[in-house]
Amino acid sequence: MNYFPVDTVLVSENIYLIGPMGAGKSSIGRQLASKIKKKFLDSDREIEKRTGAKIDLIFEIEGESGFRKREVQIISELTALNNIVLATGGGVVLMEENRKNLKKNGVVIYLKAAPDLLMKRTEKDRSRPLLQTENRMQRIEELLEIREPLYQETADIIIDTENNSIKQIVKNIRDKLSANA
Repeated sequence: MNYFPVDTVLVSENIYLIGPMGAGKSSIGRQLASKIKKKFLDSDREIEKRTGAKIDLIFEIEGESGFRKREVQIISELTALNNIVLATGGGVVLMEENRKNLKKNGVVIYLKAAPDLLMKRTEKDRSRPLLQTENRMQRIEELLEIREPLYQETADIIIDTENNSIKQIVKNIRDKLSANA
């Protein structure tokens, strides 16, 4: 494996961020990529770019299964790239093919957050189709119940995002990457 030092952190592989909606994958990913000199990509934004449609519209027209098919395709393509930090959608772990591609092509970091924090971070966001329900908190808990074991199984590193700033979370990730190098 070829390692190259960046800011005292040794990073040779792609970094993939997984976790629930509202865990901070995009915000953290952007800053992490900047710090370690990698390109930042967001799988949901890539789907939107290619389709010309927002995620919520894709869900409305094609349903979740249609979206998941698109997601499998984009994850396959993005995990074939090099030198990236990729923020994935919250449900990326639902498809076995996605989990395999993430595991074989980089370091998978699970950004963990408690349901009440996820609720707080997403309560005003109307662009998340799976959270457009009367009882958003119940829905967050249901999604976590299904996805949590898959996040755990897929992750190489788990980072708790609670009570930490983005800057501190990025530092925690860099410290873990250094320890694992």
